[in-house]
Amino acid sequence: MLSAETLEKYRRMSTGERLALTLELTADAEQSLLTGPPEVVRRRFELLRRQNDERNQRMLDGIARSEREIP
Repeated sequence: MLSAETLEKYRRMSTGERLALTLELTADAEQSLLTGPPEVVRRRFELLRRQNDERNQRMLDGIARSEREIP
């Protein structure tokens, strides 16, 4: 969980500053994702795909529930 100070710092950032930070963090994460034996890298990406699929399914379920609740 981010502190209130950190959240406020992010809110004050311009769009360009937030994008630069995002790209920097993505580059750092990419190095970690691709480091190691091929089997380990493959398992990492399988886990990411599975987590993304689960998250997408929960969003679709939520959208479906909200559409049913609209009169």
